[in-house]
Amino acid sequence: MFSGRLRSGLDAHLSDGAEYASLAGMIRLLRILVFIAWAPLCAAQPADCSELLESIRAERRIPAIAAAVVDDGRLVALGASGTRRAGSDFLVSPEDVWEVASCTKSMTASVAAMLVEEGLLSWDSTVGEVLGAVVPDMDLDWRKATLEQLLLHLGGAPQEPPAGLWKTARERSGPPRRQRLEFVRGLIRRDPAFYPGSHWAYSDCGYAIVGTMMEQASCRSWEDLLQERLFVPLGMASAGFGVAGGTDGVDQPLGHLGYNPPYMPTPAVPGSTLPPAVAPAAAVYCSMADLARYAAWHLDGANGRAWLLSAESFEKLHTPPPGEEYALGWAVTKRSWAGGTALMHNGDNDRFYSEMWLGLSADTAFLVAANSTSRSAKSACQKVIRALINAY
Repeated sequence: MFSGRLRSGLDAHLSDGAEYASLAGMIRLLRILVFIAWAPLCAAQPADCSELLESIRAERRIPAIAAAVVDDGRLVALGASGTRRAGSDFLVSPEDVWEVASCTKSMTASVAAMLVEEGLLSWDSTVGEVLGAVVPDMDLDWRKATLEQLLLHLGGAPQEPPAGLWKTARERSGPPRRQRLEFVRGLIRRDPAFYPGSHWAYSDCGYAIVGTMMEQASCRSWEDLLQERLFVPLGMASAGFGVAGGTDGVDQPLGHLGYNPPYMPTPAVPGSTLPPAVAPAAAVYCSMADLARYAAWHLDGANGRAWLLSAESFEKLHTPPPGEEYALGWAVTKRSWAGGTALMHNGDNDRFYSEMWLGLSADTAFLVAANSTSRSAKSACQKVIRALINAY
């Protein structure tokens, strides 16, 4: 989720398509070889910023918070403070995983760019071209919406899903890919919220459509695509989808509901967060160090060290259309500490809150997450970002 105008492993086996399997396997092998040759992010021990985090966490009275700083391709600071479950003695650690919610969007866009480079999709691929065979009765206007428009929130997708369709999505079970297709099928049989390309509206539904297009084009689930093309090459061993950890807040942080203490921990079980139907918008969890690996990869792409994707694709991902402030999965603004252009995204799934800030010219990134979405948690995260900018 967003706020205001800016809210608003490797598996060579493919389910079908032997010819594609051979090509895709070669591509993924090349990516792994590039990763092996790449200098590790954690080449030196990062500074422990937990004490700084604790002072802000205690002041804001939130359960837990974690953060990381990347500079010049290296993880230079990492820390965590608080408890995995409010009122318990189970302390968070820097290795814990956090649901990053809508920060997932840039990951979906990044892998979509890989499929574009491989020729499986193009930025101008339309919903009609890609999904017409599986949703032949889609609305005529939806047929014209493009992959790029949907990633930019210009594709006509509604800000909120239709109530009945959303209720069904939350109750549906089965393979995530099937759940997504059924949700998208119901969505694009209806009129779009506006004519594709006519104006901007932040939409998880649009990213659900993108995920389904990626699945149809590649014959792989969105989850497999992210694992094979992003998490494995980047070494993001902690990354996964949906809810993380157990049900009691002993082994991993639990998300919390409520705007003020005492916060209510929510069990880490299916149904406690967004359904798989909209996973391409908001379903990834990972450790802060692994989120830093992802941020460092985007900084590499912007600073002459592009790998997995071309420099041109990174520029495409990082550049909004004229007059807009949102690129492909990133909000784009200006900050003095960034040396000019800063990319950012935040995430809010009612249980966890996260923020990512990347300074492209400065080659630095600041990342933070909390296991609460209260106003206090969000202000704590923002204060942490400011403190880390000043400290590093």
